[in-house]
Amino acid sequence: MHTEIHTIPCLQDNYAYIIHNHKRNETFLIDAPESFPIIKKIEEKNWKLNKIVFTHHHSDHTMGTNDLVKKFKPILAGSETDSHRLPVLGETLKVNEILNLGNLRFDIIDVPGHTIGHLAFYCKELDALFTGDSLMAFGCGRLFEGTPAMMWKTLSQFKKLPLDTKIYSGHEYAIKNLEFALSIDSENKDLQKKYVQIKDLIYRNLPSVPSTIRDELKINPFLRANTIEIKTALNMIKDTNENVFAELRRRRDSF
Repeated sequence: MHTEIHTIPCLQDNYAYIIHNHKRNETFLIDAPESFPIIKKIEEKNWKLNKIVFTHHHSDHTMGTNDLVKKFKPILAGSETDSHRLPVLGETLKVNEILNLGNLRFDIIDVPGHTIGHLAFYCKELDALFTGDSLMAFGCGRLFEGTPAMMWKTLSQFKKLPLDTKIYSGHEYAIKNLEFALSIDSENKDLQKKYVQIKDLIYRNLPSVPSTIRDELKINPFLRANTIEIKTALNMIKDTNENVFAELRRRRDSF
């Protein structure tokens, strides 16, 4: 494989991702929550850091930037429409265009809901989707700036991706997300099985990411707001998908 993806735990429960392209000997970072563990991994591997790509403006995704810039002088890339809230960008990214990382091509996807101006990055060649705080492993991000309708539209885009697509999300919330899912959808056998598997991973101090689109479609209640099972469980059989999604998010916020 020409490319390695490393999951870097940062802060209490954040993830950053290092993408290293061997063919070109180039290294890229998705989000910069904290510099120390990222620097440690890059130095261990004896790599340079060419570019940092931001999914969104929240400080727990950007706080490590200054140290990384001092040390490696990478190019900073992020949403053109959100540039006023991000570290100073050397490259502005536009929705529906292509982000080139070495010889890898990433689709730049508009994913508002958690924030406005939030981006996700999909690479067909790697079967990889970097979602920040939009789609999470078995959940989704809180709606700090967007509406339920926006987030439902965002999640609906992800549902169309190939089933084997690996989802690299911004936080380790899997156990809580699965416990919430079980509170809604307790008869779901796939969900019960996944809960046991993920508990084991977390117990062994391993990340729950990446998840896959295949698993999310079976398990994640937020992606399933349009299904009879979830609508029945919430007693919302005649409601719109957006309303069902909004009710799920409301319940998850106080779970």
